[in-house]
Amino acid sequence: MPQESISLESSKVATPAALGWQGSSLRWKLGAAFGGLILFLGISVIGIVYYLTGNALQRQVDLRAAAIATNLSDAAAGHVSRKNALELDALIAKYGRLDGVAYAYIQDPKSEVIATSIQPFPVELKEATGRGDQRISNSRTTSVRGKSIYETRVPLLDGQLGAVHVGLWAETIQQDVRGTLLTIVGLIGICLATGVAIAIMITTKTIRPVLELKSIADEISRGHLDTPVSFQSNDEVGELARSLERMRASLKAAMTRLNKP
Repeated sequence: MPQESISLESSKVATPAALGWQGSSLRWKLGAAFGGLILFLGISVIGIVYYLTGNALQRQVDLRAAAIATNLSDAAAGHVSRKNALELDALIAKYGRLDGVAYAYIQDPKSEVIATSIQPFPVELKEATGRGDQRISNSRTTSVRGKSIYETRVPLLDGQLGAVHVGLWAETIQQDVRGTLLTIVGLIGICLATGVAIAIMITTKTIRPVLELKSIADEISRGHLDTPVSFQSNDEVGELARSLERMRASLKAAMTRLNKP
């Protein structure tokens, strides 16, 4: 009986070409999964930070406006009670020149403007000076000469002498808020990019033993049974390597018996 050489290449199984996710490599799948998860969490964190930080910065702006208006109210109370117009005008002008301040003005209990840092006094403000109880502090958004203003009103001597109004340029405040938020978002973006890069590196390192075992399995499928599978690891990949080595040894022994005359 002639000896026959048996090659596992003769038993090829046709596999249909897979498309999409199933047709992608394991390295790509793991990298996309880890990267997508990191990006999703990162974008969620950016959204939450943007929302919370924006609100916190807006509250700080409101506190700054209230502090300026309160200081002006305390400083102006004596001048208003003594009807010292020159000192009051100088004080209002000083506060009107503060960084980010659009205007400052004082109205008496009859809602008449008695001192202002902005000349001529805007029509938009004239229409709103008589609204609301002057004994209550409040904030509002208004518009002066086409520009948005955040205005804060503080009672002057509990409203007995009128009220103090301080307006801050909305554009300046928004630029400061955007600058702070963009810095935070940029730092988070750098962390995201670093996380994705680390995920790709870990995925590549993790998948390398599997690719090596795949290469060995391909060699075995072509009938090359002399090279032992030497892969030292105590994890599941190591178990797979030992199983592959047992399969190689069994196939080699079977082929040796078949090739005997």
